[in-house]
Parts: sequence; C-alpha cells; structure tokens
Amino acid sequence: QVQLVESGGGLVQPGGSLRLSCVASESISSLDAMGWARQAPGKQRELIVTITRSDTTNYADSVKGRFTISRDNAKNTLYLQMNSLKPEDTAVYSCDAVKQGSISWGQGTQVTVSS
Repeated sequence: QVQLVESGGGLVQPGGSLRLSCVASESISSLDAMGWARQAPGKQRELIVTITRSDTTNYADSVKGRFTISRDNAKNTLYLQMNSLKPEDTAVYSCDAVKQGSISWGQGTQVTVSS
C-alpha cells in the first residue's frame, strides 16, 4: 500500500483558485498511475483526473479546462491546480495511486467553494 497525504484544501470564493498537494510514501515515478478524486456530501466518489507513468492525462468533463494535474517526481508529490472554482466543486478531494493493480488513496482534504 502506498501512503498518501493530501493538503491545500480550504474555503475559497467562486471563481477562485486552489492548489492541492499529495505526498506519497514512495517514488511516484514507479507507480502505474495516479489521480485525483472527489466526493461531495450525499454523492458517489468521482474520479476527476488521472495521469499515467508516461504522463498521459485524462480529465472528467466536469473539470476539463479548469483543473490541471502535475507532479514533481523528485518530491514524490502530485498536484492539482484548480481554477475558476464553482460551488459544485465543493467536496473532499483525495489522491489515488495505482501500483501493480492495487489502488491506494489518502484521507483527503476538504475544498469548499462559497461566497
């Protein structure tokens, strides 16, 4: 199991930006893929973006054009830059890691978009 710790959440006004970070317990360059998911109250967990070992990315339509995934292999850290935030983006955001067919995820960080 890969240990993952997210940070960077908070309260932001509509139209604002946040950058989330996810630090992994091991080298992320060796992982098959990573991603970010979110879960809003009363809703199912939604995978919003993934990045493979070869840096291929895939975004959900709900965040395409507003969110950007990136990583720093030297710091074993995955990022999610979120721009043009909307109230419907309010959720707990967590990062996922896929290693040899096994999926791990962290505890998550709360993002609240409200005026």
